[in-house]
Amino acid sequence: MSIKNVRLEVMQFLDNKVDEFVDKFLIPIETIWQPSDFLPDAQSDTFFEEVKEIQEIAKDLPYDFWVAMVGDTITEEALPTYESWLMDVEGIDNVERNGWSRWIRQWTSEENRHGDLLNKYLYLSGRVNMREVEITTQHLIADGFDIGTGRDPYKNFVYTSFQELATYVSHNRVSQIAKDYGDKKLAKVCKLIAGDEMRHHHAYCEFVDQIFKVDPSEMMLAFQYMMKQKIIMPAGFLRESGEKIGAAFEQFSNSAQKLGVYTANDYVEIMQKLIEKWQIDKIGNLTDEAEKARDYLMKLPGRMAKISERLVLPDENYIFKWVQPALVK
Repeated sequence: MSIKNVRLEVMQFLDNKVDEFVDKFLIPIETIWQPSDFLPDAQSDTFFEEVKEIQEIAKDLPYDFWVAMVGDTITEEALPTYESWLMDVEGIDNVERNGWSRWIRQWTSEENRHGDLLNKYLYLSGRVNMREVEITTQHLIADGFDIGTGRDPYKNFVYTSFQELATYVSHNRVSQIAKDYGDKKLAKVCKLIAGDEMRHHHAYCEFVDQIFKVDPSEMMLAFQYMMKQKIIMPAGFLRESGEKIGAAFEQFSNSAQKLGVYTANDYVEIMQKLIEKWQIDKIGNLTDEAEKARDYLMKLPGRMAKISERLVLPDENYIFKWVQPALVK
């Protein structure tokens, strides 16, 4: 049997558990929080007062903070790309068994709330150039992305396990910074979003764990493949108006690193957490090739940590079109 057919067989086997996954890791639409729960109510007599309060507090937040907020928001709003990508994965959209496509649609519906909430907050804050933000978001959706997973479900689930934890780290750090500057409402908003990301991280980790039980060698090789090529952030094609694909991403990454929102050390720590989560050192019944892959993975965090120690960030500060210094006093 070909590798592709084995993967399809495994995905069909796990399809029987999708209802269980939905109940365990997702929250019913009628009970989960919605963006309007944390934004001024335009139907209220106090609407303008509440907006004014948001704008007054927002003035005290630093330039790099708003860059991080914009980057997080744009990443969340590129959700149409992520849904179409996952729906194309082998074994997700199957005519006879559509449990997986149900998972993707419901996961997407939860994630969609994040961009809605953050976008509205940015708009109300008065601290950013919303037209430039909207141009970047449209570019990111129009450009799509290539994260190196192809249609392979094993590689895709490694990616989502990693990426959901990375977004948790970013939103959680932004929450802490907002709290430190006295913006308790924004801190709560980002904390809630981070909580969703952590819950989704646990879900995708569970999918990988289940695959390790039935196809350990191929799952190990897929994990090695993704770690070798490195995880590409979903906003890797980020660009501002008038720029080429990816032109703004390196600058955004440097800004996030300087602010401490998401760093090279975080990347290494996430890798180590996945190794521990899936108990890579204890998995048995591996082929010789998979054993070598396991050895590689166990040593990789140490190697990457040494590389991250030598990382030097540029001294100059890049000025983004999203956040002009004049807008942040």
